[in-house]
Amino acid sequence: MKIALIGYGKMGHVIEEIALARGHEVVCRIDVDNQDDFHSPAFASADVAIEFTTPATAVDNYKRAFAAGVPVVSGTTGWLDRMPEIKAACDEGATFFYASNFSLGVNVFFAVNRWLAGVMNHLDDYKVRLEEIHHIHKLDHPSGTAITLADAIVENIDRLNGWSETALADDMLPITAQREGEVPGTHIVQYDSEVDTITIEHRAKSRRGFALGAVVAAEFTVGKKGYLTMSDMLSFLK
Repeated sequence: MKIALIGYGKMGHVIEEIALARGHEVVCRIDVDNQDDFHSPAFASADVAIEFTTPATAVDNYKRAFAAGVPVVSGTTGWLDRMPEIKAACDEGATFFYASNFSLGVNVFFAVNRWLAGVMNHLDDYKVRLEEIHHIHKLDHPSGTAITLADAIVENIDRLNGWSETALADDMLPITAQREGEVPGTHIVQYDSEVDTITIEHRAKSRRGFALGAVVAAEFTVGKKGYLTMSDMLSFLK
């Protein structure tokens, strides 16, 4: 498989290492200083592009890749208000795989979180909160993973009407976002009552888990059309 990397920072380098180890070829590396390479024959030759950049640049990156006929796998968060544009492009023939977190462990955590929220829907004495901690280079907050967790909690607990980083109303799920050092990513969901506390936590140890998941997603994406998610891939792998 021929891969183009869009974003060649720390994450891009780890993705490259894992892709090469799995027998793939990296044919193009695009970063802030070589944007013209979106129009290069090398980029056009890629079977898929893996994109990890910033919320401000992500959507333009996707559209440039689509224009070159290259499918995109992306883990950039903080741009989802523009998702309708990308889904519309997929309806017109583009291929796009998106996940708020490519770690296979996190996707297990998503399933546990959803199940637990369904149980806690019947236990009104518990108040739930969510905390996420990431490295200081992460620009958006709360993280895409935290939003995915929060949305699942709100969908499954009838007494909640939404989530917020600021509001303290009883019908809002509070989210705390912290930026510390080089923390790869920690997510904590806690249910607290007068008699006990229930906590579930996922703590990433390095970027390698995210990078491996992104490469596996790229392998899955090649040859497919439309809008794809981790649910599609995990269902296929069963």
